[in-house]
Amino acid sequence: MLRLVLDTNVLISSLISKNSLSFLLYQAWDKGDYTLITSYEQLDEVTRVLRYPKLAHYFSSEEADIFVEGLRRTATITQNLPAVSASPDPGDNVILATALAGYADYLVSGDKRDILFLKTIETVKIVSVREAAALFATS
Repeated sequence: MLRLVLDTNVLISSLISKNSLSFLLYQAWDKGDYTLITSYEQLDEVTRVLRYPKLAHYFSSEEADIFVEGLRRTATITQNLPAVSASPDPGDNVILATALAGYADYLVSGDKRDILFLKTIETVKIVSVREAAALFATS
């Protein structure tokens, strides 16, 4: 089974818009089409981002809490992240480290400037949401 890390921006997008490719990826995981890999560090980031005031009109704090708790309970949480300094944005290195520590096949991101341009990190392919959604188009 494929192992994917969804960047925080992809996870947040899946919660904001049920008509997005990000939500389709989230649904594919929910159906068991792949293993979702995350880390406690990413879950902390997701929790922090979901509290941004600019996102408050998309979902309630209760919905945000349920979303994070669902990830915490059902995603595969990897630990002992390696030190990574491949991204120009140091904050993105935790996502890259999560993918490496979780032996992900793909890291899915919408971050063109700091993550997608890398294309790979070691054995992990870095792809856009559209490219990842195409993996499950026939599912």
